[in-house]
Amino acid sequence: MPPKKRKENVKKIKNDKSDKGKYRRSVLDLAVLKEHLALQRDVSCQAVSVRDELKYQIRDLKQALSQEKLDMKDITADLSREHQTLQRELEAKVEHLETNVSVLQKQLDQCHADLKKEREVRERTEEQKDAQISDLQRKLDSMEMEYEKILHACLDRLLWYLSEARKRWMDESSVLHQETKDMIAKLGLNPLDM
Repeated sequence: MPPKKRKENVKKIKNDKSDKGKYRRSVLDLAVLKEHLALQRDVSCQAVSVRDELKYQIRDLKQALSQEKLDMKDITADLSREHQTLQRELEAKVEHLETNVSVLQKQLDQCHADLKKEREVRERTEEQKDAQISDLQRKLDSMEMEYEKILHACLDRLLWYLSEARKRWMDESSVLHQETKDMIAKLGLNPLDM
């Protein structure tokens, strides 16, 4: 049985070596785990710190968002009021312009009607004037013909009177001439010498 002991001793030595290796390994594993744990603690602390910082950022962002929402609501309300005011002003202007257009359209229609009446009156007046001018021209032509007839008749009469007066003056001058010749002859003078 002693050889058994040896085997057991060998096993024991092997086990001791193996236990020492396991121990070293366990110590190394423990050191690694401690380092890992320290790293995990650091990471955890950093995570908690980042989480807290993110919470503060989220809180700040929520506050900023709620402030933005309030500002947006105020801006929207202001824009809505301004839009309604502008809409009312625009509607008032449109109504005013429509009223002006209506008034101006009535005035334009009245002006067209007045212009039409004026044209009709002018056309009638021109027609009347043309008729009067034509009538006066006919009368003038008729008077001109009558005056020409009268003038020709007067001139013919004047020529006849002149002709008659000439004959009479010729007769009288012949008689007077003869009497003068006779008187000169009675005086003893030659009428041809004179």
